[in-house]
Amino acid sequence: MKNVALHTANTRGHANHGWLDSYHTFSFAQYYNPERVNFGVLRVLNDDTVAAGMGFGRHPHDNMEIISIPLEGDLEHQDSMGNKTVIRAGDIQVMSAGTGVTHSEYNKNSDQPVKFLQIWVFPNKKNVAPRYDQITLNEADSKNKLQQILSPNPDDAGVWIHQNAWFHLGKFDNGIVTDYTLNDKTNGVYFFVLNGSVKIDEQLLNKRDGYGVWDITSLKITSNEPNTEVLVMEVPMQLN
Repeated sequence: MKNVALHTANTRGHANHGWLDSYHTFSFAQYYNPERVNFGVLRVLNDDTVAAGMGFGRHPHDNMEIISIPLEGDLEHQDSMGNKTVIRAGDIQVMSAGTGVTHSEYNKNSDQPVKFLQIWVFPNKKNVAPRYDQITLNEADSKNKLQQILSPNPDDAGVWIHQNAWFHLGKFDNGIVTDYTLNDKTNGVYFFVLNGSVKIDEQLLNKRDGYGVWDITSLKITSNEPNTEVLVMEVPMQLN
């Protein structure tokens, strides 16, 4: 029998620091909910808006896979590995923190905010050499279907991480139906609605709702509005 966890948008943690307006699906910083610490190895799902010209100063991470998905604007990244890049909507960024890395993230623009998802996944290997990568997606590949954007395999589509996880993005017209079959039947799947609304089997989800499902092998995704966009994150349910 399948198990589910429904996290509607209005039940997320929220912190507005002026320069940063952040919604937390899972416990983060000053927001702590013992029933929402993680979904399997999915530890952080933050929905961040950074004011013009502002950002996160240099700070450390270790032993975490960190994925950034820009939604609007331009986010400038610098790190201790020597990378200095800008990511925009349509890009995917990944950083394996491993033995330790420091980085900063700033809104490159002085006249508009930047919006992005910051996602943390526990790795299945500790103390790996730090690594950085970013790619630009072909957005046509997510039109009315699921586009793979992340996997465990360096030679596969999208970026890769040190974990048995697969992420997909889909952008759907109203009424489009697609199936998602798990790559690993011991994993769970967490859905996050970026825009519009979808039904996952019979569960209706609206913008910024999250929905985790496990003990299943496949699911039906039905777009319920025009311009619906959903992020699908398949992750192991057991921490390593």
